[in-house]
Amino acid sequence: MKQIGVGIIGTGWCGGIRAETCAAHPLVRSLHIAEIRPERLAEMARSTGARTATADYRELLDVAEIDAVYISATPETTHYPIARDCLAAGKHVFLEKPIALELGEADALIALARERGLKFTIGYSQRFNPKFAYVRKTLRAGTIGRPVSALVSRHITRGLGKKISGRIKLSPAAMEATHDLDFVLWCLEPARPVRVYSQQNFGAMQAGSGSPIPDTQWITVTLDTGLSFVIGAGWSLPPGYPNFSTTWIEFVGTDGAVMVDDSHRDVVLNTVSQGMVLPLSTMPGEAVDHTYAGPMAAETIHFLEAVAFDRPVLVTPEHARMVMEVYMAADVSAEKNEPVTLPLSGSK
Repeated sequence: MKQIGVGIIGTGWCGGIRAETCAAHPLVRSLHIAEIRPERLAEMARSTGARTATADYRELLDVAEIDAVYISATPETTHYPIARDCLAAGKHVFLEKPIALELGEADALIALARERGLKFTIGYSQRFNPKFAYVRKTLRAGTIGRPVSALVSRHITRGLGKKISGRIKLSPAAMEATHDLDFVLWCLEPARPVRVYSQQNFGAMQAGSGSPIPDTQWITVTLDTGLSFVIGAGWSLPPGYPNFSTTWIEFVGTDGAVMVDDSHRDVVLNTVSQGMVLPLSTMPGEAVDHTYAGPMAAETIHFLEAVAFDRPVLVTPEHARMVMEVYMAADVSAEKNEPVTLPLSGSK
């Protein structure tokens, strides 16, 4: 068994999950973390037994025993420069979505990884959700016949939405619908998107922030096969909804349909002091004693194994770039209130 050295850049919510998963995995020879918050850096260094703990990610670039790096840093403006530096240093890279903020940046990262012969993948964690995987399996096996339509509706709580939208000006399409754009395009490949139409709806987020932040965004995508699908994404569920995320999936085909309720209402805790609580969510997930709820631990291990055993990554950067182009087109469409044809001007 080949063990590898792993670096984690950014150890917040998602990065913390990555670090803890890697620390417990036998494929990891040594763990090295970078985190700009001193108290979090100290906490994660203690809990993971990291060999290196630094506030400056650049110190990890010269550590020869680091083979692969997980980049979980925020804000999203950091993704491109950090990924560029890690690839240039010869490290395999797992990068949380989005791949970049500009298509040219995505192209540069893809080209650099290809030139150096490095594995490069993007964190579309919902591919590792068993319910989502089941939908794709059903479609690829032809169980419901030829797909005719698809719908995915995803909504998160406004507390989390406020946190995400407050980091950088990115829409629900870029930060939430992106998971489901990736998922549906993955299910329906090799079909490719050719036209996008989108509308945004405003309410609580705009009222609470004083900024033009939409509550929801609905996106219709037409593929080169003629099939169209709809993705809805929002981040203004009331604070009382405790699960962070609720998702509905619906695929209809010529010979059947597959539907998934991923609202996390299947486990209920009821106590005298707190009343009814829905304790588990898969976004991004959480440890439950010896096991793990949510797809992120499995996604983390997948990349470890891809590097250690030289296997292909599930999410190619080229696919992530296509998803990026779709949600960018959705934002243009919402602004202009008209359909947008792909590819976008100036893109490949």
